[in-house]
Amino acid sequence: MIPEAFFEPVESFLTWLELERGLSSNTISAYTRDLVQYTQFLDKHGVADWMAVDESAVSAWTLHLSEAEFARSSQARKLSAIRMLARHLVREGFRKDDFTELVSTPKQTRKLPEVLTHDEVKRLLEAPATNTPHGLRDRAMLELFYSSGLRVSELCCVLLQAVNLDDGYVRVFGKGSKERIAPIGSAAVTAVRDYLSGARPHFVKAKTGSELFLSQQGKAISRKMVWVLIKQYALRVGIKKTIKPHLLRHSFATHLLEGGADLRAIQEMLGHSDISTTQIYTSVQSARLADEHALYHPRSKNR
Repeated sequence: MIPEAFFEPVESFLTWLELERGLSSNTISAYTRDLVQYTQFLDKHGVADWMAVDESAVSAWTLHLSEAEFARSSQARKLSAIRMLARHLVREGFRKDDFTELVSTPKQTRKLPEVLTHDEVKRLLEAPATNTPHGLRDRAMLELFYSSGLRVSELCCVLLQAVNLDDGYVRVFGKGSKERIAPIGSAAVTAVRDYLSGARPHFVKAKTGSELFLSQQGKAISRKMVWVLIKQYALRVGIKKTIKPHLLRHSFATHLLEGGADLRAIQEMLGHSDISTTQIYTSVQSARLADEHALYHPRSKNR
């Protein structure tokens, strides 16, 4: 619970995030948790209200997070929530100054995403047996996931009317309800067609909606189930890498870059608002090349 002295400005800020910025419910929930923690910290340390918050109160919070061994990425996110709130307080007249202006963001090392090799992707996509409705669904789901570089949340929410198999594209709504068009490759088109004709009717129930991929209960398949299925199929075909929900999305971007695709085009396909987010895949490619060099160059220390 947010202490009463801090409640009204925070409520105003969260409403602004939802109505003006159009952020997702998951993002708003994360900001809410961060601000609950911070306002409780302020209350515990005798800070009366937002007018009494200064740079030292923010620095004390970041020190507390560091001592509590929060990951640097978590520290940065929590500080980002406070920065955005501080600017909102100034914009809405709750304060005249931004109390976070002089606070530095914790330096963080960006961890490169794990990706699959081309052979691993092939083995994973071919793992579902296509002689059953579940197998046809899972093959289509994995093919579309990799072919279009979707987020797992986008994959689960794809609607029938958003898929154009004749022209090879899918219309998706990403973070902040931003719409984009993602291409669908020929292998994914074939897999989705097979699923629609030979499997989806098997999952349809009386109250089924227009979601493309359905669970056994006739509802939209969940992100958790997608993750479970990918882990099961990866294990089945002997992939020992850490399996995470965005594994195929990361592999999609890396393989496009390796094939010579323009970084700006990849940014557009992924739905990244900032090119710096997409540039992480150039680091993945560089790291892979360095590993290959270490393994195979005759003057490498690893040989």
